[in-house]
Amino acid sequence: SFQLPPTMLPRSTSLLSPLTRTRVRTVPVPASARLYSEGGLSFALNPLQEQFKELAKKFARETIAPAAAALDTSMEFPTELIREAHELGLMNTHIAEAYGGPELGITEAVIIGEELAWGCSGVSTAIMANDLGQMPLIIGGSDELKKKYLTKCADSPISVSYGVTEPGCGSDVAAITTKAEKKGDKWILNGEKMWITNAGHADWMFVLARTNPEERTGNAMTGFIVEMDWPGVKVGRKEINMGQRASDTRGIVFENVEIPESNVIGKEGVGFKLAMGAFDRTRPPVAAGAIGLAQRAHDEALAYAKQRKTMGTAIINHQAVATMIAEMAIGIEASRLLTHKSAHMVDNGQKNTLYSSMAKAMAADVANKSATDAVQIFGGNGFNTEYPVEKLMRDAKIFQIYEGTAQIQRLIIARMEAAEQ
Repeated sequence: SFQLPPTMLPRSTSLLSPLTRTRVRTVPVPASARLYSEGGLSFALNPLQEQFKELAKKFARETIAPAAAALDTSMEFPTELIREAHELGLMNTHIAEAYGGPELGITEAVIIGEELAWGCSGVSTAIMANDLGQMPLIIGGSDELKKKYLTKCADSPISVSYGVTEPGCGSDVAAITTKAEKKGDKWILNGEKMWITNAGHADWMFVLARTNPEERTGNAMTGFIVEMDWPGVKVGRKEINMGQRASDTRGIVFENVEIPESNVIGKEGVGFKLAMGAFDRTRPPVAAGAIGLAQRAHDEALAYAKQRKTMGTAIINHQAVATMIAEMAIGIEASRLLTHKSAHMVDNGQKNTLYSSMAKAMAADVANKSATDAVQIFGGNGFNTEYPVEKLMRDAKIFQIYEGTAQIQRLIIARMEAAEQ
């Protein structure tokens, strides 16, 4: 059976370790198969989910984690890791069988995402960003458009991006200024996007643009598929971020980009609904990424606390340290349960907006506290780049920012709570 390596993994610049390629053979999964139990409340994974969990865990620990420190230093895009993840069947799991995918649920994406983020959340973001870029197309695209773009993702390890955020607006999507104007049988796109994940390596991207300026927000925007090599698409430099440095983040400028009418997702005026609807399905996997990072912080801190001695005993025996680790465990398990619930709901046709926001907000906070406490438990060593926890602390912060800030999640929750009264 597969044995986990020691949890404390020092920073290393060694080459990627090989992984025996035992790709999961996927089969059609009806909605009932994604239920935890047909008989009522249960917390068990089904056999296929267990298989994916073990595969992702093995890949994260044997291949991603040993490469993480070098990628953090070089800030190199993890092309080879993406290729391996695709070959193993750990990418694009939500693409329907009709377009070459395994047609798995958000629950499976959550299970995989947590394990990948244990190895490195920057790498997992680079891998899982496809989920967000593809989701508006999956929700509202025509069969023809899905065949053209989703089949390509299923067949090859390409990256895609999600283009909504702009230099002047992030949380305030209603304020976007990128616009598309209809000229004959084409749309002419002009504007600028910012903080776009995978932008420097993407094959295509979802772009939200204002098309009906006189309409209210819900009807004022349209979603498009834009290919990155089209004339007028200008990708900026790689941004040097605090953490998750293996993830590629850039600005993009669109100058008179011609988009064929066939690349409109759904129809004119429904782009805002598609962009927001994607979050119900992608926030649970983002929360899972935060949980994976928190679990790594917990595992590293616990292993260190058992071997580090002060005052004649291992520091795990000091209550001040022990309770910090206990708090990590509490937060991780609670976040995991909330995240699995939000994924389970959307997989079974239930509206999960409230719970996906709860899961994302809580998991992001737990990741930040767990990483900070891990650094504290490591003491001076935790502040040093020779140990893994300082990277976890830097990587954790973005979970409170991207795919909806911690404050936006709380606004969503509060408004939905108030509406129920």
